[in-house]
Amino acid sequence: MEELFNKISDCVEFGKINKAAPYPPNMKDQDGADELTVQALEKGASAGDVLSKGLIVGMEKVGVKFRENKVFVPQVLMSAKAMNTAMEHLKPLFAEGNTDKKGVFIIGTVAGDLHDIGKNLVSMIVEGNGYEVIDLGTDVPAKKFIDTIAEFPDAIIGLSSLLTTTMASMENIVKEIKAVHPNQKVTIGGAPITQEFCDQIGADNFSADPQGVVEFMNKLKMSA
Repeated sequence: MEELFNKISDCVEFGKINKAAPYPPNMKDQDGADELTVQALEKGASAGDVLSKGLIVGMEKVGVKFRENKVFVPQVLMSAKAMNTAMEHLKPLFAEGNTDKKGVFIIGTVAGDLHDIGKNLVSMIVEGNGYEVIDLGTDVPAKKFIDTIAEFPDAIIGLSSLLTTTMASMENIVKEIKAVHPNQKVTIGGAPITQEFCDQIGADNFSADPQGVVEFMNKLKMSA
């Protein structure tokens, strides 16, 4: 079974979706994440094990490679597609309540900003690491974050901003969230964002890349 999990991990890491997929060329005509996930389940593996020992391992590697500029956005998208194809087989089992997600992550691009590529990459890698992601989209006001926290009180919030002009919006949203939910954990990121700005506005974490968000969330889970 470990060999199967390793193969699933490799498929996610290198973006091998299914046997018919021509990408990557060195894995042509090999089973992909789709077929291997079915095989693992048929052999008695739990959905949780397929997720934690196969899919998450592969996605963690992608997150680290992306941080180190060893892979780029197209590769991340292929890996996410392989992951999502496998997840289609696992979701019905999760729905039965047999496996718990690690936690909930609520993410959105702040009010006034319509950029979503960075947000989407973070969403993919966080979801790939076993969390449920609630993506509120772009141009999200504080009220929408606060209302969603009420539905998912144990969630972690992620705020994204790509424009220097919307950094003030990010600051206001953090302050409004903290005014209503003082203990709410908020992680922020985006091209103009720095650790200094994070400290200044009272956010809990700044990550320059998606893997940093995962590491922050994992630490919170371990200390809970």
